[in-house]
Amino acid sequence: MENNNRKAWLYLLPAGIFLAVFMIYPLIDVFIYSIEEGFNFASQTSQGTGLFNFSYILHDPYFLQAVRNTALCVVITVPISTGLSLLIAFGLSSIKPLRNLFQTIYFLPYVTNTLAVGLVFMILFKKTAYTDGMVNLLLQAFGSPTVDFIDGPYWAKMMVLCIYVIWIVMPFKILILTSALASVDQNYYNAAKVDGTRGWRIFWRITLPMISPTVFYLIITGFIGAFKEYSDAVALFGTDLNAAKMNTIVGYIYDMLYGNGGGYPSYASAAAILLFFIILTITVINLLVSRRHVYY
Repeated sequence: MENNNRKAWLYLLPAGIFLAVFMIYPLIDVFIYSIEEGFNFASQTSQGTGLFNFSYILHDPYFLQAVRNTALCVVITVPISTGLSLLIAFGLSSIKPLRNLFQTIYFLPYVTNTLAVGLVFMILFKKTAYTDGMVNLLLQAFGSPTVDFIDGPYWAKMMVLCIYVIWIVMPFKILILTSALASVDQNYYNAAKVDGTRGWRIFWRITLPMISPTVFYLIITGFIGAFKEYSDAVALFGTDLNAAKMNTIVGYIYDMLYGNGGGYPSYASAAAILLFFIILTITVINLLVSRRHVYY
């Protein structure tokens, strides 16, 4: 028995070393940076330790704007993308002919380069000297005024970002939910049909509870992914997200490290720690909620 335990720990050793070097050590290092005040990156010295870095970013209007943008993105995109994915996956599961073809079509945005999809959205929404964009052309056809979705009002830019994020994340969710629906035991459906249960009641009483662990997994990963949003905003609005007022928390961290006003690892680390605790809090809340609404 003792021999087996040693072998097990030996097999786990490479993974443990990997986690320690690339996850635990960086997290500890970031925490140390976050409490070092007046840190000089060149000389690797600081003036002391404290919570000044946290106080600074919590009063920085750029960080507050980034938190607002990220929160709106999370609140809007996670429930909509999950709900739409569930409806599409349910529809695909009900279609026998050409099911694989439709699944492939829906999955294409997930394997397409983010910047390439951003370019397509630019063509759809951006007003230029030559065209108002395809969406504005449709609005004009219905007699509505045109809107500059990329360089215009805040609500328009946020709407485009949310549509973009939903479009990007839905294929993965559809694929996972389609697999989950296929794994539901058909005997439950047969029994419900014998009892004369209606379709919508079958969905709410059988289908949804049976795939609830998968839905919960997608909600958790959806929250984490939306809080880490950055590349999609860059694809739409360029690298100067502060000027566009469309920066995110991850974008703020990157700017503090490498942007035009960068070179402040302590501020970036403080923002990263706050993001870590925000994601941790949301995850814990979801885990508590799942105890009552997820069936394993």
